[in-house]
Order: sequence, then C-alpha cells, then structure tokens
Amino acid sequence: MDVLAPDDHVVVVGAGLAGWRLAEGLRRHGFTGRVTVVGAEPHLPYDRPPLSKQFLAGRWDRDRVALAGEGRAAELGVDLRRGVRAVALDADAAEVLLADGSRLAATRVALAVGVGARPFTTPSSGALATLRTLDDAAALRERLERLEPGERVVVVGGGFLGAEVATSIAASGLTPVVLEAAARPLVGPLGEEVAGWLAGLAGEASIELRTGVVVRDVVAGTESWTVELADGVLEAREVVAAVGSRLELGWLEGSGLALDDGIVVDASLEAAPRVAALGDVARVVEVAGERGVRREHWQVAADHAEALARAWAGAEPSALAATPYFWSDQYGKKIQLLGRPRPSDDVVPVVGSRGAGRWMALYARRGVVTGAVALSQPRALMLAKPLVDADARLDDALAEAPWER
Repeated sequence: MDVLAPDDHVVVVGAGLAGWRLAEGLRRHGFTGRVTVVGAEPHLPYDRPPLSKQFLAGRWDRDRVALAGEGRAAELGVDLRRGVRAVALDADAAEVLLADGSRLAATRVALAVGVGARPFTTPSSGALATLRTLDDAAALRERLERLEPGERVVVVGGGFLGAEVATSIAASGLTPVVLEAAARPLVGPLGEEVAGWLAGLAGEASIELRTGVVVRDVVAGTESWTVELADGVLEAREVVAAVGSRLELGWLEGSGLALDDGIVVDASLEAAPRVAALGDVARVVEVAGERGVRREHWQVAADHAEALARAWAGAEPSALAATPYFWSDQYGKKIQLLGRPRPSDDVVPVVGSRGAGRWMALYARRGVVTGAVALSQPRALMLAKPLVDADARLDDALAEAPWER
C-alpha cells in the first residue's frame, strides 16, 4: 500500500470511533494533507458504549461521551462535515457523493460507517424505540426521567445491549423486565455452557428476565404500553427494543466493492486499490479463499483505525490485533471475552467459581486455546492473553497457568 503524499486527500465516511480515531491517527503519524470526515449525525464524534450505561443512567452528560470537543477538528486541520450522509461511492475514482449534492474527490476513501439498530416491529406499535445513537439514548433517558420510582420498563432483547440497558434502568430506580426469545441469552456469542453460567446474573441483581418469550404485539396507550405475549399480557410505562444490529450498506450497491454481510477487505483493510473499510462493517479476509470475519467490537474498531493510519501515513507498521477483545458491564458484573472462540468450543474453567460470582474459563478447539471468558476477573483474563495470542496448546496453557502467579 503506497504512503500518502502531502498533497493527497483522505475522505473518511463515518464520524464514530473508527472514523475519528483514523483521522487523529493520520495526523499523529505525520500525514499533513487534507482530511475530511463525513458524519451522518449532527453531533461531534462520540463514543457509543457509554450510551447504554453511564449516559442512560444519568451519570454522564453529552460532553463526557464525546470523542472530540468543539475546536478539536480545527486544531487537527480536519474538515468535519456533520449532519450529512454519504449516498454513493465510485470506488475506481475514489469519489463520494453526499446527500446535499456535493462530491468529494479523494486520493483515498476510508469507510467507517458502523451499523444501525435492528428494528423490532409489532402490528400495533410499528418499529419500537431502539438505542444506538446519542439521540436515541437522550430521548430514552428523557422519557425515563418522567417516570416515578419503581414503575415498569420492558426491554425486548436480553443480549449484551439489552442487559446493559436493563441495568441502567434499574440504577435509575425503575423496574426493568427483560424479554428474551431464546431459552437463555448470549448463547450465540458465548456458547451454551457459558451462557448457562451467566443465566442467573439478572436474578441476582433483582432484575426480572423472562426467556423463551414470544412478543405478539405492543400496544401504546395514553399513559402506558400493553405488551401482548404468547402466554399473557404485560403492562409497562415504557418499552425499548435491543434485538441486535443491522448493516446499512445499500448506498454502496454498484460502487464496485465486494459486499458480503459487510465490506470485504484484505488483511490490510483494503477493499479496492483506493478504498479501505474498517470497524463494524469490515469483513476481513485473513486467509485467501476463506470468507473472512466481521466483528462489531469497540476494540477492533480502534485497532483497525490505528493500523490503517500507520499504513497510510508511512509510520512503523502495526498488524491488526491478533486477539479481538470485548466486554460488557451488566447486572453489576463485568463480562470479558478474548479471542475467536466458537459457540461449540470446549470450555475449561481455570479461575474462581460460579458460586463466588467471579471466574475465568478457557475456550479450546481440538486441544488449542481459542479464547478466554471471564466474569469479574479482569487480571486473570489479561494474564491469559499471551496464551490466546499464541494459539497455545490447552495442556501447555493449563500447565503454565499464568493466572495463578
């Protein structure tokens, strides 16, 4: 990949973590040419993980979630275009068409557009409120602040986001009820065994979690909502859906890029000779002939931004992080996941105990460590990271047991 020259122009589509960190990284690593960052939202770049936690619970304000304050873009010499959406891309020409009719001709284009909230629609309510953007979180917080202590709020979806939202609702003095369609939450990312270990967290935090629930309809009244289930009715003052994410890449149809549940990129994040993709939307092909992987993790987005900034600015190269990392704060506990485990991998407990509510386990496949998962054991998890990085043999990892030092 050629290094950028001082008269080059980089257009970054997406002003979230990946896009903004890329712009900052280009400057930090010495690129002096033009940088334009295009954001569909009117806000300054902001961090999403706190929205369902500190911001929703009322502990943080808008300034606290911002990735950059007013004036930071000018300090960096970045043209930050807020409140305008990219609507088309010509990959061969490296040209981006914006919704206001303007065209941005670039030397390089970086696509860091993230994902949207998956809608949850019922016959009577239409699409329920979700939580993905700062505006979503602010609107939900404002509605919750109008409620009296103890009033019920229904959260549809018991995955990571749903659990975080429910935890924040409970911290605000309200009564969340989480409705999950699966037999237990988190089976997809963590597997049956680990999901089973975590199944009691909601109850231990005095939060009601109903699993195997079918939501047939949600009816809005003047003061409350009626949630019609397959086995009964639930009244609530507010309802919010947290049922996952979805890609919004229709604007890239006909761009010349390969789209396959994401934007297909190689190990250097290149989607075309003059176009890269990073963060949530990048499906990284690490081995030729394989489909590649796409990971919607905060740390992956940050690592992508740093690696791409170094490559384009000609700094000392930095490979993509060998070990993906993810965390979730829910029900008063911290869940952390390292590596690339599959739900079907073997699970070997190595630290703590389920009864104590603090533990760590290794994932393994065919005798090789593929990941580590921890509940409120951050130190043990970090001590296990070199083993996951190195694809250590499970027997060797258990013999070395660095978490016991």
